[in-house]
Amino acid sequence: MDLESILFTQGFGSRRQCRAMIAAGRVSVGGAAACTDAHADFATDALLFEVDGEPWHYRERAYLMLNKPAGYECSREPQHHLSVFGLLPAPLAARGVQCVGRLDEDTTGLLLLSDDGQFVHAYTSPKRKVPKTYVATTRHPLDEAQLATLRDGVLLHGESKPIAAASAIARGERLLELTVNEGKYHQVKRMIAAAGNRCEALHRERIGALALPATLTVGAWRWLDEADLGALAER
Repeated sequence: MDLESILFTQGFGSRRQCRAMIAAGRVSVGGAAACTDAHADFATDALLFEVDGEPWHYRERAYLMLNKPAGYECSREPQHHLSVFGLLPAPLAARGVQCVGRLDEDTTGLLLLSDDGQFVHAYTSPKRKVPKTYVATTRHPLDEAQLATLRDGVLLHGESKPIAAASAIARGERLLELTVNEGKYHQVKRMIAAAGNRCEALHRERIGALALPATLTVGAWRWLDEADLGALAER
């Protein structure tokens, strides 16, 4: 693939902008001196290039995880808060990554992003029933009756049939671990309310068997590796 196309597909701007970057000597490949030929051809497998001294690995598709902070919207055009896309490097945001499902602005934790439409659909489609595990801080103490109600199913406003949690476990007096297989609007908060309590804070810690790493700080992101993608497919 020629160097101009490499930069273009990786989100470094329009083709004209990519050509200008190359002509200005801002791009090097494989640790060599700057390459000023936009038509120079490179194999993309395991390709490492640098833009303004910043290293980048070529990736045909982007698969990312982000430790979402509170106060961010999962939208490119946020209404009242900052956008999660502002937490990503500009080239990643520019290459068209989408949130794989959304978290409310006050909900924290594991958020996936990708520019692979099939991947996004696979992990947002209700038919897949991908389990997602949340930890909720509740206003009132939890009791077994509330947990049983969540496991048996609650009928939410606007829904035709009850929705049951795959798992509902009390981690503490006011700390609830809840696993759901759907992703309806404000679902977890509404389920907790329907069970007779109130959600004060909500954190997503797992999708499938993929857990948010303790080493990924709030607001930070990283690429998903093969082990991560395998964990996502587990139930």
